Amino acid sequence: MRLLAVVFLVAASLAPIAAQEVYRPGNGVSLPTPIKQVKAGYTEEAKQRQIEGEVVLDVVVDSQGAVTDVKVARSLDDMWGLDKQAVAAARQWTFKPGMKDGKPVAVRVMLQMRFTLK
Repeated sequence: MRLLAVVFLVAASLAPIAAQEVYRPGNGVSLPTPIKQVKAGYTEEAKQRQIEGEVVLDVVVDSQGAVTDVKVARSLDDMWGLDKQAVAAARQWTFKPGMKDGKPVAVRVMLQMRFTLK
């Protein structure tokens, strides 16, 4: 019974985060500003195949500046791991959150991860 109560308390404490309204930039909603950016790494397979280009990600930056939802909007390589590398890197980014009416809000934005061999 005690375990059930703990699970309920944890779920209840997460409810406001999950229910957070997500905005698009514009109409009084400012873009989040990157504070920490993590570059996506190459996989050995992608290097060997000399794959270059960009992955476009659709992400939500929450009101705390964390990346909470990441989806591949335009794939570069779902076979040799570059899409996965881009998603993993994006999850590590942190932002100054977007603002609406002077308050931090969750904002959906697009991130581009470029892969180039030198």
